[in-house]
Amino acid sequence: MIESRATRRFWRLFSALPADVQEDAREAYKRFRTNPNHPSLHFKKLEGEGNIYSVRIGLNYRAVAAVGGNRAVWYWIGDHDGYDRLT
Repeated sequence: MIESRATRRFWRLFSALPADVQEDAREAYKRFRTNPNHPSLHFKKLEGEGNIYSVRIGLNYRAVAAVGGNRAVWYWIGDHDGYDRLT
């Protein structure tokens, strides 16, 4: 099982999301805790980004974490436009 935590920045971004997206994120996190490789999450390493991974939240949102060993630190969540600017 992967140990997870989120940064203050993540929680600020999360709180600015629409309520339905927040709920989708909660459901995705539950799935991640149970099975990080669940196909609906598309949990994947970002190309050329060291230990940075993304996970799908619905069709239009992503969350991003730094992963080391058995630990994930979630530091960003937002829509595809913001995600594309990160990568």
